[in-house]
Amino acid sequence: MTEPLIFMMGKYPAKIPLDYLYCRNHMWCQERGQGIFRFGFSAYAVRLMQDVYFLDWNINEGDSIRYKQQIGNIESSKATSDLFAPCAGQMVSINQELLNDPSKINSDTYQAGWLFEMRCEETSFMNPQQYMEYLATNWESTQRIIKGQL
Repeated sequence: MTEPLIFMMGKYPAKIPLDYLYCRNHMWCQERGQGIFRFGFSAYAVRLMQDVYFLDWNINEGDSIRYKQQIGNIESSKATSDLFAPCAGQMVSINQELLNDPSKINSDTYQAGWLFEMRCEETSFMNPQQYMEYLATNWESTQRIIKGQL
């Protein structure tokens, strides 16, 4: 297995594995075949949220989804946030296990902590290097948000 890229968030590393693609809303994705992609939170997103302890969906398997449509909510030790679709398409499956125990998002984000699978109509995902550049470009404004300066 190839070593992941590392994005330093201050003194904390966020591992960016090379065998995934990434979305602007800080989700990873991996093609499962037939235009179906599996999505989860990147290590960067998990580090920002810290401990996730509640997850809820307001969509169902089989639903047609618009790009940036609100699809759920998540609560962590840092905040309660809405979740938005990373692409347009059809919801294929939702990781039901996370509804009972979302801690896998924190402990195994790139495997057991996956969120959902969608058949995507169009993809404009970033490769790991592009995602690293995206993180670097936005890190200063992210720090201001974290510190409540915006």
